Amino acid sequence: MDTAGSHQPSICIQISPRTLVALAGASGSGKTTFARRWFAPTEVLSSDAFRGLIADDETDQAATVDAFDTLYFIAARRLAHGKLVVVDATHTKANARARLRAFATAQRVNILLILFDLPLEDCLAGNAARPTRQVPTSIVKQQHAALRQARPGLFTEGFPAVVVLETPKAVASVEVRRLTALPAAEAVVR
Repeated sequence: MDTAGSHQPSICIQISPRTLVALAGASGSGKTTFARRWFAPTEVLSSDAFRGLIADDETDQAATVDAFDTLYFIAARRLAHGKLVVVDATHTKANARARLRAFATAQRVNILLILFDLPLEDCLAGNAARPTRQVPTSIVKQQHAALRQARPGLFTEGFPAVVVLETPKAVASVEVRRLTALPAAEAVVR
């Protein structure tokens, strides 16, 4: 029962120990804002931030390979120390998602994919509202279409746990809980 003044989240994401959390979604979908809300800055490894570290420009696509190599190096060191890792990137391409799964397997950790599958209009509005570094509209549209096309096959790609957030309201109403022990059976929210 909902009482006045109480708030019941519509989705509770439980993160067990030894889990790699991967955020996926078009630019402007709210991944970074979500990460800032629920995770410490040291836990979030952003592909944009690593491009900035490598090339002094978060938008420099020529730095992408080096940026991800460095991101995965840091992620491996954090996981080896038992620390949570959240990878904030669009993950629109199948090979990027395959690398995530292979990395999690190599590190012997669980992987949780949180897919920000908001309507295109919301992604475009989120992108336009950024104070800096807006992504071209055509790129946001391509990212959005690629993830929409990939969504039905995410489980067949090998993601054992996928949470899909489809509206800004869903993103805002999520609650993230960290478990101190592995649950008997992990639930998947769709």
